[in-house]
Amino acid sequence: MKLAVVALALSAAALSGSAFAAKPPPLATPAPAPGTGLPAGQCIRSSEIRNHTIADRNTLLIDVRGKDTYRVTMNGGCLAGAISSDPIITRSPPGASIICKPIDMDIAISRGGFPSQCIVDSIVKLSPEEVAALPRKLKP
Repeated sequence: MKLAVVALALSAAALSGSAFAAKPPPLATPAPAPGTGLPAGQCIRSSEIRNHTIADRNTLLIDVRGKDTYRVTMNGGCLAGAISSDPIITRSPPGASIICKPIDMDIAISRGGFPSQCIVDSIVKLSPEEVAALPRKLKP
């Protein structure tokens, strides 16, 4: 009897492990190349950001003006441990109010009142098809 219980426990553990391994990535498209910025006409102002959600340890999805979704990729896993209800802090570098390139975006995540600075690697606007393909819980 004990052998059957152990065998059942091991097979359950193996099944749950394979379920985690088979989990698809949260975003269907791969991360953009480092340094990718926005083309003319798609630049944004940080004051236009309305909402955000954290897709993974390196990816922040932001809602701009309530109609466009942008993917902001960070370096170094700065979003690890953060949740979508954690406030994001955005600042524009001195003399710049428009975000077009990763260097234009200064982001920190506030966890328990302590900001954690992030280095923005890329920023791209998602197409309507990419937004529609997002799982519901990832839509900002």
